[in-house]
Amino acid sequence: MRLSDLPTPAVLVDRARLLENIDRVQQLANDARVRLRPHSKTHKSAEIARWQIERGAIGICCAKVGEAEVMAAAGIDNIRLPYPVSPSAAMRIAALMDHASISIIVDHLGVARAWSEAMRRVDRTLDVLVKVDVGFRRCGIDPHAADALDFIQGVGSLPGLRLRGLLSHAGHGYLAASEHDMCAIAQREAEMLTTLGDQVVRSGIAVDEISVGATPTLRYSVRQSGLTELRPGNYVYFDRTQVGLGAASLDDCAMTVLATVVSKPAADRIILDCGSKTLTNDVARGFKPTPGYGAVLVPDGRSIDESLAIERLSEEHATVRVAGRTRLEPGDRVRVLPNHACLVANMVDDVQLVDGDRVITKLPVAARGKIA
Repeated sequence: MRLSDLPTPAVLVDRARLLENIDRVQQLANDARVRLRPHSKTHKSAEIARWQIERGAIGICCAKVGEAEVMAAAGIDNIRLPYPVSPSAAMRIAALMDHASISIIVDHLGVARAWSEAMRRVDRTLDVLVKVDVGFRRCGIDPHAADALDFIQGVGSLPGLRLRGLLSHAGHGYLAASEHDMCAIAQREAEMLTTLGDQVVRSGIAVDEISVGATPTLRYSVRQSGLTELRPGNYVYFDRTQVGLGAASLDDCAMTVLATVVSKPAADRIILDCGSKTLTNDVARGFKPTPGYGAVLVPDGRSIDESLAIERLSEEHATVRVAGRTRLEPGDRVRVLPNHACLVANMVDDVQLVDGDRVITKLPVAARGKIA
């Protein structure tokens, strides 16, 4: 099948770029002598997860228990949930532990105690890591708080839990204004984790893992000492945001959206069939302004058509403002680089794995919609 045979909109994944991204980041981890545990929330594909593991990843991460259930059913046997999973999911986690090595994070002593009680009731021991807030101000304990060490010691003493180490997510890297800022965020993250980890070790508690995870900071995290694990997710596809943050070039981006011009109501406006149900309403971030809801590529895909700006999305319409003139007419097709590949993948049942103009196969987005 050729791209011209596909109904649109269609989410495309370039096989060569996908595999190159997997191999390149695995090599970065290998060179840094750090374990790689990719976050599967980007692709939500058991097949891609297997490719990552075959190439050296120790396992995967999942955001939600439902995602982990899909991956475990597909044979993925080492899964971490770097998310504050509610103890109400204890029986589902216990069931998963029959098929895979499972670990979660905790950042609240009451929650940790509830997990301890739940694991004691089923005679299990669950691996946990303490989530540390390194500046994103979302989840995690404050590493500078007077009771930080007490909290970690408390978790380590709970029956039914096995404390493995510390984990963080430098999500504020997405707000960095420059390469210098990005580097400083990665350095500070590593410093906070290793300093706290040293305090924990001196108190007599083993710290086997110091885990960090974010694609924008990855290129600087691999230069830091004391880390044991990297958990990037978006790197398999990359997107307009990662290009804007210097984490990738346009040639690295494996995901695009194939769309058709369905209307040209005026010389300065065309309409594509990839609305918010395809591209999502997520905005892009970057060191420079990145307006619009995706970037329309020139026909050869090697650059962005700066004369076209996706300025508004309806559910099924993308309104594109034309600066100057365009040769595009209804029926013509374009490829759009999405702002956020993770959300786009979650909008479709499958993605089309492609090689140039040839469609190789469909890859099911098996964990799509598993939000609980």
